[in-house]
Amino acid sequence: MLAASRPRLRRRAALTATALCTAALALGATACGPLSRPEATGPFGNMTGAQISDKALAATKGADSLTMDVNMRMSDGRVKAKVSTDREGRCVGTIQVGGTGSADLIRTADKAAYIRFDERMIKGQVEDESAEVQAAVLKELKGRWMKVDPKDPDMKDMLHLCGLHELLADFETSSGAGAVKGAETTLDGKKALTLTQREGGEKTTAYVATEGTPYLLKIGVTGGKEPGTIGFSDFGKPVRVTAPAKKDMVDEKMLG
Repeated sequence: MLAASRPRLRRRAALTATALCTAALALGATACGPLSRPEATGPFGNMTGAQISDKALAATKGADSLTMDVNMRMSDGRVKAKVSTDREGRCVGTIQVGGTGSADLIRTADKAAYIRFDERMIKGQVEDESAEVQAAVLKELKGRWMKVDPKDPDMKDMLHLCGLHELLADFETSSGAGAVKGAETTLDGKKALTLTQREGGEKTTAYVATEGTPYLLKIGVTGGKEPGTIGFSDFGKPVRVTAPAKKDMVDEKMLG
């Protein structure tokens, strides 16, 4: 009875993750393209925008762990996500798409993966089923985790968010036009240098830490079709995750 519903839920999760990764890549590629117009003053001296961008990318890619916070508008609605991940494969986070609900994700150090859907997402995926099936699915899945196969094509898309190496590989330098190295500002209590770029009605701003390690702290896009932000924080902070308790897991026999 529940077996027919699980693939639909998985596909929704996969599509959500794919949209998020596409957004991250688009923002990253725009903000991390070659940036020009050197300035003699400021914390990076005579470094060009491109050199600062490369330095920030290298520092961010070298982090042992980090948290990514996404808030952007896409064609399917607003996408929000907050995911913490490390180089050992640990991961914990939540992804939300518009009014369709949210999904929680866990991956432990041994690469075991678990997913949990909220009530709104469960209901949305079985709304075309009979009342009996809807009630059974909701009863079985609400508040519970499912162990998933990381090799499953749908879950592979979702778990892309948990791979620190793969995630940061998306933020490669593009061949975009130059942008302007701006003034130093304060972002969430941290000093940062701005790198800005305009294309048509869209403005992209990247913030690079000017104290300590020059991490990429935030990328923001205003105007255009997909405005939003991606923030990076908790660099090097341990990602503590544990597998869900058995009592909080879905009965696999009920899922078929």
